[in-house]
Amino acid sequence: MYRFLQEPVEKPRISSENSSVASLLQSLSRTAYQGKSLGQAVDTWLAMLESPTTIILGLAGAMIPAGMRELSVSLIENRLVDCIVATGANLFHDCHESLGRHHYIGSHLTNDVELQEAGVDRIYDVFASESEFRQTDAFIAEFALGLSDGKAFTTREFLAELGLALCQTGGPSGILTAAATAGIPLYCPAIGDSSIGIALGQARVQSGKVVVFDVIRDAMELAKIVDNSTQTGVIYIGGGTPKNFIQQAAIFLPGQQSGHKYAIQVTTDSPQWGGLSGCTFEEAQSWGKILPLAEKVSVHCDATIAFPLLAAAVFERGREAVARRRPPTFKFAGPEVIVEQ
Repeated sequence: MYRFLQEPVEKPRISSENSSVASLLQSLSRTAYQGKSLGQAVDTWLAMLESPTTIILGLAGAMIPAGMRELSVSLIENRLVDCIVATGANLFHDCHESLGRHHYIGSHLTNDVELQEAGVDRIYDVFASESEFRQTDAFIAEFALGLSDGKAFTTREFLAELGLALCQTGGPSGILTAAATAGIPLYCPAIGDSSIGIALGQARVQSGKVVVFDVIRDAMELAKIVDNSTQTGVIYIGGGTPKNFIQQAAIFLPGQQSGHKYAIQVTTDSPQWGGLSGCTFEEAQSWGKILPLAEKVSVHCDATIAFPLLAAAVFERGREAVARRRPPTFKFAGPEVIVEQ
């Protein structure tokens, strides 16, 4: 019996000397339930920063309309992440705000027929202007007209060019601009499933301009980033396509067995429905996507709660690790990807 009863549950206490997010989550890591998981996720992220690890962020869900944009930018600028895979929706909304436009506080109880008549789009309790969205569509379509004809782009190449174009507008920095400036690879494997796809479709109808994406080269590039890194860690905010794209990068190449060594996910989905967004890291180990002895933790929580707390605690506790860290750099030479760590 006594071998199970070794360590009492901690009882976090808030005081004037101990009131930071980092100290609270450090205490929570020795409590229970999702508070414990959230505290342990901080430790796992710090372990990535303390080791020669390429850290890959998967960003799903409507995080940018929900206000998580500046938080995501700070991760890039401070090199708490090294590579990003995002949904097209998040990147479209990021582009929208880099053009000086906004998302607005709303209510999920508002009459949606009235919103439609007023030209207002709703994302749960966030509002946005449909006419302003159309202006962002037009910006992306106009940008696409200046791209080289006859070239098949990776989404990394396309998004880097879009980020540099946004830098020229003088608007506030976002994910696209920060990643392009820092040389961080940014992928969007389902780019057509977004308003970026709508904008490119409009450009094709209006001008005949065809932008072709080589999404298999996207997948091969990320697989080579994983394979050529000393080790990799993954952080999934939500699931969806970004999670699967990053997971499969560990086994994509012939004979490749480069499972991720560290893994964090923040999700509200459950595994018993069989969907990837809720699947456990243990399930991923059956595929070889996560290493057998990986340090892994799942936080079952709304990302707009867990993500800011997690990032703030990592930033506070990891200052020295970040200062010492030599983040990886990437060179894309034709079919090869060189990772320098």
